[in-house]
Amino acid sequence: MDAVIEKFKLLRLKNCAQNLVDVLDQAARENLSALQTIDRLLEIELACRNKARIILRFKQSKLGEKTTIDQFDFNHHESRRKYKNKILGLIDLGFIQNKKDIIFIGNPGTGKTFLSRCIAYAATQAGIKTLFTTTMDMINQLVAAKTDHTLLKKLQYYQSQDILVCDETGYLPLGRQGSNLFFQVISARHEKKSTIITTNLPFAKWGNIFDGTTVATAIADRLVYNSEILILEGESYRKRSK
Repeated sequence: MDAVIEKFKLLRLKNCAQNLVDVLDQAARENLSALQTIDRLLEIELACRNKARIILRFKQSKLGEKTTIDQFDFNHHESRRKYKNKILGLIDLGFIQNKKDIIFIGNPGTGKTFLSRCIAYAATQAGIKTLFTTTMDMINQLVAAKTDHTLLKKLQYYQSQDILVCDETGYLPLGRQGSNLFFQVISARHEKKSTIITTNLPFAKWGNIFDGTTVATAIADRLVYNSEILILEGESYRKRSK
């Protein structure tokens, strides 16, 4: 018994090792065959690994809290009701396989960030590599990385996420350096990974964010090419709640 447990550990099958005694007892009670016993052990190993992967994905996502679509009030405004089926479809995560982007446009409090968090959380529960960040924080991280000569590594970090959420795009202008760095991230992800953008500004005003129309147009062209665009309207839900 001990020798088998040690071999499981050497093979990094720690859950098989931890559950071997219980499974053997169960096999004796239920008259399981050798093949059924092995299958039961492997099912436990796979289930435990999947659970650990989901926990890790959530931790890596930087979400901080679990946000689910059942908390979203679709009756708050007509635009929410209009997009309900599309939003529920996005929660199913099929857009990731198609490498599609999502753009939420609307004034503060209309649900952009909440919905992006819902999608991101659903992705972590599916074991998908996800990162939630504000656009400004991402740019600050990239600028700092450029200073300490780790920019390529940091760019790879943002470019490698299966879903990258860039929240609060447009609340502050990014300047020339920030705009160029943002373009590098979006360009590298284009048609390879899915990006979610939340912004308070329509496309016509993106020049105010990205240091002029040239970079703004290049970024918008890539994001719009294969994307779902949802324009959320109405008064702030936060103000109504208060």
